[in-house]
Amino acid sequence: MKKADDKIKKILEKQISLVKPSDEEIKGINEETRQIVGEIEKNLKKKKIKAEVFVGGSLAKGTLIRKKDYDIDIFVRFFENKDISELNQGSATPILKKAERVHGSRDYFRVRRKNILFEIIPVLKINHPEEAKNITDLSYFHVSYVLNETRKNKKLAEEIMLAKSFCFSKRVYGAESYIRGFSGYALELLVSHYKSFLGFIRAVNKEKRMIVIDPKKFYSNREDVLNQLNESKLASPIVFVDPTFKQRNALAALSSETFSKFKTACSLFLKRPSEKSFEDEKIDEKSFNLILEASTNRQEGDIAGSKLLKFSRLFSGKLERYFKIKKSDFSYDGKKSGRLYLKIEKMKSIIYSGPPINKPERLLAFREKHKNVFIKKHVAYAREKSLSFKLFFNKFLKQEKKVMREMGITRLRVIKR
Repeated sequence: MKKADDKIKKILEKQISLVKPSDEEIKGINEETRQIVGEIEKNLKKKKIKAEVFVGGSLAKGTLIRKKDYDIDIFVRFFENKDISELNQGSATPILKKAERVHGSRDYFRVRRKNILFEIIPVLKINHPEEAKNITDLSYFHVSYVLNETRKNKKLAEEIMLAKSFCFSKRVYGAESYIRGFSGYALELLVSHYKSFLGFIRAVNKEKRMIVIDPKKFYSNREDVLNQLNESKLASPIVFVDPTFKQRNALAALSSETFSKFKTACSLFLKRPSEKSFEDEKIDEKSFNLILEASTNRQEGDIAGSKLLKFSRLFSGKLERYFKIKKSDFSYDGKKSGRLYLKIEKMKSIIYSGPPINKPERLLAFREKHKNVFIKKHVAYAREKSLSFKLFFNKFLKQEKKVMREMGITRLRVIKR
């Protein structure tokens, strides 16, 4: 056991050196961030708009991991809800006139400087979490909570980096609807609760039932949490009562499918620890015999990704009528395209259900339409040869043309067959 623990320790120590940004990198990111913040503050003051600007996300919490491109959150904290419209109109600062507007429950903006994508997010300045009008209004409290935790445990920030790196490599990092995985804040909370990355994955690997965590003891016990929280917040396999807001499950976005994938990865790492566990997990295209690529005209990011995932599920559902799907996967490029990976096997025949035998007119029409009809439990059925993929694909494009248009799908092509 000690030998295995020593091996894991060495792997994690090396991984920290790989994922932790250097002081020089952080310095460069901070300089770019200060410039953006300074420009925003200057123009807010010029227009006499009452607002505070603060840096949030991983940079503010000290949990940023090294990447080719960085995402930095800048929050503009308005004193009054009506003033947020100033930012949304893009008039608060010239920066936003050239920025990309991202539509959501509350619009925000994206500005790229070098290898940094800044997200400028309007929020409401509130004194208590209950006053939040939008989930982003809680961001200030999230930063404060995580910073307080990392101050108590000096190694905690590095442990969080390990968790983020591990989840990122397994493609389970992100609360977006096309991933339904772990948000950065969720991982910060989980690692803080379990004290380390290793403690976190060991606990997850061992637990067989729904995990319920309430670090601030807002509720009297596990059952009280499950009874008091809104049912919509209990659909995830982990319920983590947000320590900054008792009515929120910080893991509500996590799906059972993504969590199962994460648990498998945890189990494998604990059984056979390897540096490869932290390498980006690429989809093995050779293991699939059908790859399709779909494009959308929807807004890049969560909206486009979720539409492409929804379309992929529609396609798979229709395909299952004629083919057995033995394996599937989905990827989204973050822009306008997504790929559906399938390993399929053609069915020899398919069964069509028909009318009951006490409906002679319908039964006659069914017999005229199908050759191989048989009766089972007083209901007519027909056995037909399955379609080839080419025939199915053309049929799908014709029948689902309207649906594809409504979903914003502009192109669908076969990459491999």
